[in-house]
Formats: sequence, C-alpha cells, structure tokens
Amino acid sequence: MFTIAQARHLIATLRPRIDELITLRADLAELRADLADGAGSPLGGLPEIKGLEARIHGILDEFNEHDIQVKGFAPVLLDFAGERDGRPVLWCWLEGDTDIRWYHRLECGFPGRRRI
Repeated sequence: MFTIAQARHLIATLRPRIDELITLRADLAELRADLADGAGSPLGGLPEIKGLEARIHGILDEFNEHDIQVKGFAPVLLDFAGERDGRPVLWCWLEGDTDIRWYHRLECGFPGRRRI
C-alpha cells in the first residue's frame, strides 16, 4: 500500500526510467514500421527489435518489483495501491501527467477516475 506522498515520490524517482520507456517504445514502433515496409531502418533490424523489446520488458519488470501496477504501455498508465477514506483505491498516473492527481476505486477502473 502506498500513501499518495509515497506514490508521488516513487513517480519522481522513476521518471528517468519512464522517459526511457517512452523513447524505447517510439524507437520500437518506428523500427517495426520501417521493416514492415520492406525498407531498411537507421535503427537496425530484427536483432535491434529483440533488444528494444528486452529493454522495455526490463523496465516494466522493474516497475512491478516496486509493486506498481502497469495498466498501459501506450500511453504509459501506472497504478499504485492505496487507501482513501478507509476504502482501497488506486492512485493513477497517466503519461503526460506532471504528478499523480487522480485516483479510482479498484472496481471502477480508469472510467471511475476522480481528482485527488
């Protein structure tokens, strides 16, 4: 369980890894598009695809090791188990957010997000 302060601190701490994930995701998408067109890519070929995928999975595993729930990859959506007013909630961070400003009840998911 995370307090909102703990979740916010962890997001700030992991921000370089989140940024790396976003860059790797873009590189992988571009490389796959180039190769699907049958063209060469300045980003490489199949070995580089495998390498990018491995690096991405490593970052996602790192988030899971911190007990962060990865709910989305494109865009990145991270949830942190917490409690609000005696009820279990998930503190919710979406790619592009500068801070954790949302939460939702476990059973409501993303459509049930509310401002903190």
